[in-house]
Amino acid sequence: MRPVNTNNVSAIVCTKNSISGIEPCLRSLKQVGVGQIIVVDASSTDGTAEVAEELADLVLTDPGTGLGNARNIGIAHSTGAYVLNMGSDNVMPEGQLEVMLEALIQGGYHGVSAQTKIRGNTYTAKGLNVWRAGKFPPGPRPVIGTPTLFIGNLLREHPYDPDRRFSDDSELCERWTKKFCSSFAISNAVCFELGKVSWREVEIRATMYGESDHEVFTHGRAVESWGFRRTLDSVLHPLKSDFIEPITSTQELRVRVNAIPFLAAFTSLRYAGWIRASWMNDRD
Repeated sequence: MRPVNTNNVSAIVCTKNSISGIEPCLRSLKQVGVGQIIVVDASSTDGTAEVAEELADLVLTDPGTGLGNARNIGIAHSTGAYVLNMGSDNVMPEGQLEVMLEALIQGGYHGVSAQTKIRGNTYTAKGLNVWRAGKFPPGPRPVIGTPTLFIGNLLREHPYDPDRRFSDDSELCERWTKKFCSSFAISNAVCFELGKVSWREVEIRATMYGESDHEVFTHGRAVESWGFRRTLDSVLHPLKSDFIEPITSTQELRVRVNAIPFLAAFTSLRYAGWIRASWMNDRD
């Protein structure tokens, strides 16, 4: 197999007031040799857009209608053989993009993601790393999330659902699997995430997952006419993925016990976000 070429990758970074992470994110993409860097900015007011103008190849405007549409704005302007979706708080270490490319090509996948680790020694940082290790182990997965690497032409021809504000990744993976028999995987590549270690950030993340659950559940029940089994799987998914899987996959007993309060709180916040989104939807 020929050596992989990172210059064939277009990286898309969607941002909104991401000043704490945008510079290291974009600099890491330049250092690993990405051929095209596109930033899609949702009218940031904290200087994010100015940093992006200096470091990115193209800065586009996001009207703020949801992450699915924001990603599509960048995808439509991408030119690479592969498209990398990066979070504005992600940092790509040297050599890890090559690992993602090799996994995508050698595995015959339509998309792969990287494992994400958080730097820090606080309780929330440790809890998030246990959560991530259990929730996103390497290997084939039905759904993958940011950072993700996709085949460029396929993504440009069949992009995200623009109406999905939070569940964009799950919708795309499920749709591709049905339409193209696509397969996805989490690679052995490792990316770092910056700054998401305060309890407030944990609340925001868990609530966002709950809002995504609500989108998936509502669409599935209304459009796909889910039966009892699929409905039950959806309801139990947060408990399984955010509590049971991280606990059972953690080998060291002390780490497992220490993580239980964090994982229980995260799972509860995710269900609370789901309930709140459902209540707000009923009000509308």
